[in-house]
Amino acid sequence: MKIAWSDLARFVPGDLGAVLLEGFACPLDREPAAGHFIFAPEPMCCVGCVPRDPLGSIEVFATHRLTLPCGRVRITGRLRMREDDTKGWRFALEDAAIDAASLSGTVFSRRQALGAGALLCLAAAAPVADPNVDALRIVADSPTVDIHSHAGGINGVSRVENHAAFTPVSTPMHLGGLAVVCMAAVPDSPVHKVMPDHHIRPFRDPEPGELYAFTQKALGRVHDLVKAQNFVIIDTPAALRAARSGTPGLVVSTEGADFLEGQVDRVDEAVQRWRVRHIQLTHYRVNELGDIQTEPPVHGGLTDFGAAVIERCNKIGVVVDVAHGTLALVQRAAKVTRKPLVLSHTSLSPNPGPTSRLISPAHARLIADTDGVIGIWPPASIFPNLDLMAAGIKRMVDVVGVAHVGLGTDMRGLVGPSVLPDYDRLPGLVTALKGQGFSDADIRAILGGNYLRVFEASLTV
Repeated sequence: MKIAWSDLARFVPGDLGAVLLEGFACPLDREPAAGHFIFAPEPMCCVGCVPRDPLGSIEVFATHRLTLPCGRVRITGRLRMREDDTKGWRFALEDAAIDAASLSGTVFSRRQALGAGALLCLAAAAPVADPNVDALRIVADSPTVDIHSHAGGINGVSRVENHAAFTPVSTPMHLGGLAVVCMAAVPDSPVHKVMPDHHIRPFRDPEPGELYAFTQKALGRVHDLVKAQNFVIIDTPAALRAARSGTPGLVVSTEGADFLEGQVDRVDEAVQRWRVRHIQLTHYRVNELGDIQTEPPVHGGLTDFGAAVIERCNKIGVVVDVAHGTLALVQRAAKVTRKPLVLSHTSLSPNPGPTSRLISPAHARLIADTDGVIGIWPPASIFPNLDLMAAGIKRMVDVVGVAHVGLGTDMRGLVGPSVLPDYDRLPGLVTALKGQGFSDADIRAILGGNYLRVFEASLTV
C-alpha cells in the first residue's frame, strides 16, 4: 500500500502492514550504508535537521545494511505506530528495503563517507575533472568568496583545546580558484552535540564566562591557521577587492555571538583583538540575541540585545549574519539594520518544516530587501550533484535576483555529505553554473562579487 506523509495523522497504534513511502533518507552516523536511519518528507542537511514533529519523520530498520541514496527515494517495509517511545519517534518502518525502481545510481560511497573526517557524496556527484582552464579563467580576476567555512579542522572542543594539526585549506583554494574564506569559530561548541534523538542541540547551560573564554581560544586557533598556511587576513574593503586565489585570504568570523554573554562592548573587543569582521548572531543554542530555527522559540525572534548588537556592528563595521535565526528574528533584524544582512548558508524550500534550516521565498526576500546576500550550501541530501546545486542556486536567483545570492559551503561543518567536499572542486560548480545559463559576470557576482558589495557597505562607517 502506497501512503502519503499526510496519511500518518489518521493511523492508530499498532502494526499497519506493508507500505511504500517516498521521501529522503538521513544516515545517523558516518557510514554510507545503514540498517538504521531516519526517513522524512523533505531533504535534511544532517541529523540535526530531522523534523521533530512525530508525524514528519520515521525511524527505519532494515534486515541488512542498505546503501542510502542521496536524493528522493521510495522505501518499502512494515509500518508500525508506537504508543510511546522515549526518543520521540512515533512510527517505525521495519524490514525496510529500497524500491529499486526509484534509484538513479546516486548513493553515498564509503570513500566519501570517511574522506577528510566527513561524509562526502562522491558517487552522488558527476565525476569532476581536474580544474579546467575556462572555469578558472572566469573567476581568476575576481575576489571569489566562500561566505561560511570551517575548513582546516579549526573547530571542535578537542581540536581547539589540544591545538590539533590543521588540514590543507590554502592549497585547495589556490587549485580551485577561491580567493577568500569567511572562517567561522563556533562559540557554543562546548554546550551542543548530536543528542540521542539525532538532533544537534544544547545539552547543558554554559557556565558564566565559559563561552567567552572558549571563543578566545577558538579565535586564536583561526589566527594560528592564518600563520600556518600563509593566509592574508581580510578586514578592509580594499583588501577584499584585491584578493585573488594566488594569495588566499581569510575573513575572521564567528558562528554565533554567544561569546558576548549580554555585553555589547565585546563586539568592539572582537574587532580590535581578533580582527573579526563577520558575526553570525545565533547557532545551535537559543542565546541572548534571539531564537533559532532548530529549537522552539523563546524570545519571539530577535531580542532587544540582539538589536543592540546589530546596531553596534553597523556602527563599527562588522557584517551581520542571520543564518540559523528564525523568520521572526530576520524580520526584526531587517527593520533594525542600516546595512545589508547576510544569511550565509542555506537553500530554498517552498515550505520549510518547523525545525528546517532551509528558508522560504519570503524569508529570502527579507535578506534581499536589505541589499544582502544568501549563501547556498552543498549538502548532498539536498543537491545530489553539482548540476543540481547549480539548479538550486538558480531557483534562489529566480526568487531574489542574481545580486543577492552567494556561496556558503559550511566546509567541514556539515554532518552529512557534501557535493563540494573541497575547494579544488570549485571549477566543477563554475561549469555547472554555466550550464544553468549564467553569464561570466553572473558567476563572478555569485561567487564573490555580491559578498564584496555587502562587505564594503558593512565596513563603511
